[in-house]
Amino acid sequence: MMFDGFDEEIPLKKSWFAESFTDNTVLVLLGLALFLLHMFTNHQYGFHQDEMVVVDNAYNLAWGYVEYPPLTPFLTRLSISLLGLSLVSARMFSALAQGIAMVLAGLMARELGGKRTAQIVATLAAAISPVVMAWGAAVTYVTFDFLWAVLLAYLVIRLLRSEDPRLWLGIGAVIGLGMMTKYTMAFFTAGIVGAVLLTDARRYLTSPWLWGGVAVSVLIFLPNLLWQVQHDFISLDFLASIHKRDVEIGRTSSYLIDQFISCTNPFFIPMWISGLGYYLFKETGRRFRAVGWMYVIPFLLYLVTQGRGYYMAGAYPMLIAAGAAAWDGGLLSASTDKARSMLRSIWGSIAAGALLSGVLTLPIAPINSAWWNVVARVNDSFTEQIGWDEMIKTVGEVYAGLPAEDQARTGILTGENDEAAALNIYGGEYGLPQAISPSDTFWLRGYGNPPPQMVIVVGFERQYATYLFEDCTVVGTTRNSYGVENDLADPPEIYFCRKVRLPWDEIWRRTKHYS
Repeated sequence: MMFDGFDEEIPLKKSWFAESFTDNTVLVLLGLALFLLHMFTNHQYGFHQDEMVVVDNAYNLAWGYVEYPPLTPFLTRLSISLLGLSLVSARMFSALAQGIAMVLAGLMARELGGKRTAQIVATLAAAISPVVMAWGAAVTYVTFDFLWAVLLAYLVIRLLRSEDPRLWLGIGAVIGLGMMTKYTMAFFTAGIVGAVLLTDARRYLTSPWLWGGVAVSVLIFLPNLLWQVQHDFISLDFLASIHKRDVEIGRTSSYLIDQFISCTNPFFIPMWISGLGYYLFKETGRRFRAVGWMYVIPFLLYLVTQGRGYYMAGAYPMLIAAGAAAWDGGLLSASTDKARSMLRSIWGSIAAGALLSGVLTLPIAPINSAWWNVVARVNDSFTEQIGWDEMIKTVGEVYAGLPAEDQARTGILTGENDEAAALNIYGGEYGLPQAISPSDTFWLRGYGNPPPQMVIVVGFERQYATYLFEDCTVVGTTRNSYGVENDLADPPEIYFCRKVRLPWDEIWRRTKHYS
């Protein structure tokens, strides 16, 4: 399908809806609907283990963390400060980010010549990919990374269409924000660099606005870069370790298939492939050829380096937008009967795709129902949202049962950062001391001064607990009342340990790990 005849009128009678709202109003209403959908459905279970860490980092703001740059904890702290701590408040900006990205997909379709129908189709199709739908219901840096990738593509399309070089400043700002969110923005940046070098966008290399954008991106990213320098680039060590683990356990083996079943909704595979073809091969898409390379280059880089499939999710709205505009071109040139048939087909695909993604990715299935059992196998992130309150209560009861003189000398040691985060966030209700852990950013924070003489140990196998302490007794378990199996119950035993075998600095050196 070609991009010809976009200024013609669709051969269908205009509806009251078409006459009553501007295109912008329609797109904003769709984005608002997605935002509200998440806000009304994102509080069914509890925080995911990774969310616990983000929230804890939000209470300990810094210019960097071992796991990621500082922007996501900052936004989480802002939402908690405004609305208090709850699932809904902490996840508010994630829901908003998805709504904004949804609108941007529609705006990209408009920039590429698509009429209102194409804009709506692009907006909805971009919103209902499984991973994107899931990210809108969680406090995670990938949500905002997705937004920056979509905004980056929109600005590049605007640049190529308008020939306004000042947009490089916005592009630079988005790259800087992306680097302050997730370091994989470097791959999309490589895509832009390659796109400029491989297409006639090379003309911008002599523009001061492009280099001004480079300066803006560096300036925004500089605080985190300095933090990394001060901490010996510990995040690079962390990322290398996590990547090695992911490759070893097979998390990267589904990279190619993920491009079809999770990064985009399977019902819209033909649309995004059509969009990629438009950018790279159609003469009518020559002006936007750089956008096609913005997809191809990161795709190949992740393929070679064995990246995880979802890393490419942010690249698909720009392909969907072009595909929707191409579909719109075919709609405009079709007969009335054929146009109606095409509309019924696309609306049916949107409805089926939305139902599929919603059922599998929104946190709405009753726990241990037949629906839950299916969802938990497909999307195991839900199982990791169960049991935190019971674990915290158990640790609180153990601590409360200690003699007062022992409480003053007792700390809480956890095997993983998520357990420590949960206990720090909610342990105040039980008068618990701040938990320590040799995992990730918690390792950087250390073991306290003075260090504890006795510890309540959570998340350690018995062999490791007894390796570190001479006297360890089981005082509880982390099993949940639903019987849901998750990482929190592996291992389930909670120990009370006395008599440290090694100096604490030695324990910290030997037990440091990434998770």
